[in-house]
Amino acid sequence: MLTVLGFAMIATFLVLIMMKKMSPIAALVLIPALFCVAVGQGAQLGDYVIEGVGKLAPTAAMLMFAIVYFGVMIDVGLFDPIVRGILRFCKADPVRIVVGTAVLAAIVSLDGDGSTTFMITVSAMYPLYKRLGMSLVVMTGVAATANGVMNTLPWGGPTARAATALKLDAADVFVPMIPALGMGLLFVFVLAYVLGRRERKRIGYLTLDEALVPETETVLVATGGTGGTGTGAGSTGTGSTGTGTGTGTATGTGSGGQGKATGPGTGGGTGTAPADGFQGLDPHRATLRPKLYWFNAGLTVALLTAMILELLPIPVLFLLGAALALTVNYPNMAEQKARIAAHADNVLNVAGMVFAAAVFTGVLTGTGMVKHMADWLVGAIPEGMGPHMGLVTGVLSIPLTYFMSNDGFYFGVVPVLAEAGAAHGVSPLEIARASLVGQALHMSSPLVPAVYVLVGMAKVEFGDHTRFTVKWAALTSLVVLAAGILFGII
Repeated sequence: MLTVLGFAMIATFLVLIMMKKMSPIAALVLIPALFCVAVGQGAQLGDYVIEGVGKLAPTAAMLMFAIVYFGVMIDVGLFDPIVRGILRFCKADPVRIVVGTAVLAAIVSLDGDGSTTFMITVSAMYPLYKRLGMSLVVMTGVAATANGVMNTLPWGGPTARAATALKLDAADVFVPMIPALGMGLLFVFVLAYVLGRRERKRIGYLTLDEALVPETETVLVATGGTGGTGTGAGSTGTGSTGTGTGTGTATGTGSGGQGKATGPGTGGGTGTAPADGFQGLDPHRATLRPKLYWFNAGLTVALLTAMILELLPIPVLFLLGAALALTVNYPNMAEQKARIAAHADNVLNVAGMVFAAAVFTGVLTGTGMVKHMADWLVGAIPEGMGPHMGLVTGVLSIPLTYFMSNDGFYFGVVPVLAEAGAAHGVSPLEIARASLVGQALHMSSPLVPAVYVLVGMAKVEFGDHTRFTVKWAALTSLVVLAAGILFGII
């Protein structure tokens, strides 16, 4: 009964948010509350929620202060050189932009924290996607999938959990998996190239006149359009050319400006990009602190180093970092309040999502649904599959790490799978390596707090992100699994 209700609760949640019938926060709270009552444990709902909130409170605190810290770093211009470098590489070509998103997310993921990866990646790429009219779910999907593959680094979490649960050395688990994970990351880059070509086909090939210009200046030139007289539709912010028949001049108008094609051949048009509220690329914003650039860079490096070395709990590090960054860069109290207020929307949105997710995970765990679901799945494995428990673990890791927290999967399910495999001569190391396969999909799970940072900063509906990303992330996980089998790792 609990098994069926557990799967039903998860399915109901996913369907409602993907169909946009409920907001993620409402769905994360109301659906588990309803199912808690349905299983006859409504009286314990408060205990389950408090327990879930207690477990996720440090994560919520970390995200709150991390958003403030990196928000201030964006305000003061710390990441502007990165943005300029990406713009020079991308040259407003959608293919290069999407590939650049994957590369940037993979590089920044080396710090082992998904939230900081998404904050830096979105900060750098969001203005370019907006100005060119590119799909923002492509950005979130590629970033999440690349980060999911890189999340398997020993200090990223899953590898350490797998090693701890099975009493193994993390290096013995991770190092042999590098070729398979490399194939997974290569697939993400290929996927980014394919998605970029699709975006290029949809919006055309554009050239960027000036990378860093105020939001109201002419920024793009579009080539193409047939000659003749008539009226066409201009793209927002790009000023595309219009089309018509006959000879003469065709003018296209749109909210982004006007384009003009002359004669029977091609023409060029310029448009004025409207301000979209994101000032990350404005080189003249009042919040810049160029004289403090090296202080801010050193502070950020020190913060990330301390985080990797675990000198202090991550929430404490970001709390101290945010307080120091605000005090040094904006000694005036009014300026400090203004910077905090500027990032309050993101903080409230993400913290709200995390605490709402605590209700979901609290009910799943407290009612015993997770345990029954895991036991049912393990019990459903045919006896003849015993010698192939590595493959079974890899396949199960894809849905289970999406529907469960990493702690629940690695400490609750993986030991059971390892015990079943040991009876058939399958090494615990093989089980541990196979358990990492599903991480590409895990990073888009509604139970992962960092994904709310990603969709919140990108202004993307969680349902849209899920609908777009799940298929590509699952395919990436299957590529990692296939490579692991091919290389004899799994």
